[in-house]
Amino acid sequence: MAVENCTAFAEFVFLGLSDRKDIQEGLFLFFLLVYGITVIANLGMIVLIKIDPRLHTPMYYFLGNLSFCDVCYSSTVSPKMLADFLSEQKRIPYNLCAIQMYFFGAFADVECLMLAVMAYDRYVAICNPLFYTIAMSRRACTQLVAGAYVIGLVDSVIHTSCTFQLSFCTSNIINHFFCDIPPLLALSCSDTSINEIVMFTFIGCVVGCSIVTVLLSYGCIITTIFRMNSAAGRRKAFSTCASHLTAVAVFHGTLLFMYFRPSSSYSMDTDKMASVFYTVVIPMLNPLIYSLRNKDVKGALTKAIITTWRSG
Repeated sequence: MAVENCTAFAEFVFLGLSDRKDIQEGLFLFFLLVYGITVIANLGMIVLIKIDPRLHTPMYYFLGNLSFCDVCYSSTVSPKMLADFLSEQKRIPYNLCAIQMYFFGAFADVECLMLAVMAYDRYVAICNPLFYTIAMSRRACTQLVAGAYVIGLVDSVIHTSCTFQLSFCTSNIINHFFCDIPPLLALSCSDTSINEIVMFTFIGCVVGCSIVTVLLSYGCIITTIFRMNSAAGRRKAFSTCASHLTAVAVFHGTLLFMYFRPSSSYSMDTDKMASVFYTVVIPMLNPLIYSLRNKDVKGALTKAIITTWRSG
């Protein structure tokens, strides 16, 4: 069908995670619980970092921004997904689909870059401790966070505008549960080769720079740790870095699986399961990973609970 003869759709329809009506309510309750934990845990982390003076350091400043990103990019997907579990028709207007894609992509990019910034912070703290107060000054931290947001917002504009310049001729049914790049490329009747090049190039730059920064930072960190004479110092350094490495491995591993394959190898059912993991599960896991493995956070949380209990 010629592109000029296409009929413009006013909305898209999601197929969702499952077409079985008998499990929709069960999925709704499960993902409502996950989303509730995500919001409470991440907002709780932000509040805890704000109120406890011991957490007023660059590392926790970045962690607070990571928690903010988790809430934001999960919230671009989860509320609509939850509503669709209870709806007969899982519809989304064309413009809202573009908005959802834009904000999801922006905050996902910011999260990716924030993980790289946090790796650099640990590198300076462990490998160049005397330089730390200069390299991680308030101004430097603000600039690093602002840079991550600017790159994320601009990168998402490119992907969203390129995707929504495509024509959708034969169908408006998206085999997914939110507006993401791969399912829309699969749906389009236009030539998507340029879009794939743009996706691989720009997402590759963001993810690639993040991964390289993390690998170089932790390569230096591990070398420095093994040179430490104190066993207690080595344990403390490993403990500080372990939670961050866990979050990095989970997040980047899923992104690489999702976006760095040719469109011919897409399996939407498989991709939907992977998408659930990085849009819904990872934002819930991050605050749990950092709180359960971090003595400072656990101490601050215990103090806050005791203070609240005594004041009540």
